[in-house]
Parts: sequence; structure tokens; C-alpha cells
Amino acid sequence: MLFVILAVDKPDSVDLRMATRAAHLEYISAAGDRLKVAGPFLSPGDGPKPIGSMIVIDAASEAAVQLFADNDPYAHAGLFQSVDIRPWKAAVGAWAAGRE
Repeated sequence: MLFVILAVDKPDSVDLRMATRAAHLEYISAAGDRLKVAGPFLSPGDGPKPIGSMIVIDAASEAAVQLFADNDPYAHAGLFQSVDIRPWKAAVGAWAAGRE
């Protein structure tokens, strides 16, 4: 089942995000084919800055996704103001093929 992890950074935390970025990317890359897409939310306007993250991951349960989110180096560093995990159904596109 697909899940979306929606994480919002604490205010003024770009430096913390950048300091932890390499470890975060290594961690989420280790998810292999289960990781469908991931990337930062950006602030509006000129010179957008990262202000949060979205990860779409295939997992057996919400508990497994919660464990994955909890072990993210960004979470360990205290980057996030909030983290929301939601089950998600791909309805159109490559991820939707073969899913019911």
C-alpha cells in the first residue's frame, strides 16, 4: 500500500536541514524500490527555500511507515514541526497500473 509522509519544518531551520541532508538522502535511498518519490516543499517567491518534505513510499502498514519516518535523520535532528502520514491510492499514472 502506498503512504504519503508530509513533514513541515520548524521555522528558520534551513541550516539544520542542510547540515542533515546527506544523511537523510542516504537513509531514504536505502528504501530502494519502496520509495516512489521524495522531495522538499519550497517556500513561495524568489529564492525558494525548503520548508518541508513529502515522501511517497510503499509499505505493509502505517506502523511500518511511522517507524521509517521516526528513524529519518531529519526527525532525529529535530527538523520537523509536524509529520503526517496518510494512506494514499494512486488513481492515474504509472503507480496506478495494476493497483486496485
